[in-house]
Amino acid sequence: MTDYTPLQQHAAPPATPPRNGLGTAGFVLGLIGLVIAPIPLAGVVAWPLSVLGLILSAVGVARVRGGKATNKGLSIAGVIVSLLGLVVSILWAVVIGKAISDVNDQATQHHTVVYQVSGDAKTVDIDYSTFDRNTIVINTETSAAVPWTKTVEATGFLAGAQFTATAGPDGGSVTCKVIVDGKEAKTATAAGPGAVAGCTGF
Repeated sequence: MTDYTPLQQHAAPPATPPRNGLGTAGFVLGLIGLVIAPIPLAGVVAWPLSVLGLILSAVGVARVRGGKATNKGLSIAGVIVSLLGLVVSILWAVVIGKAISDVNDQATQHHTVVYQVSGDAKTVDIDYSTFDRNTIVINTETSAAVPWTKTVEATGFLAGAQFTATAGPDGGSVTCKVIVDGKEAKTATAAGPGAVAGCTGF
């Protein structure tokens, strides 16, 4: 009679959970950097987060290749989101830099503004802006003879400047015109007693 030795059943070893602490940390930092990169002011923090996330994720990929870690996919995802965060941060910085440059250019730009009033009205009341650095002053001339012209110099923004010509009680037509740096910026015509030609908002 042949004896048979029973086969022993061995339980399969438990699956090793993915381990890649550096890759995980890189992914989290890169993701946070990508999320906050488009946010004004807070986006400044995205730069170091994205750079650090990229470094940690790249180290995580290298450790996987060296057999020292697993979960390669998360490390690669960390590299991708970190790079995206850097790209968004760079684009945002370029946009902000351009806007600041444009504002500075406008704030220091010199302008020559020519106000003109014409028409057949005998007299007009005129309100016009003059500029003192960043301050706009409204000046008034009453019963001015037509045609009338005034040239003023300005540095900075012209927003908020005003220019109106009001016909006297005898009526007639009145036309206002604003010329900025040699180019016509605005013109308007009105007629009748007390009619107002407004060239505000040039």
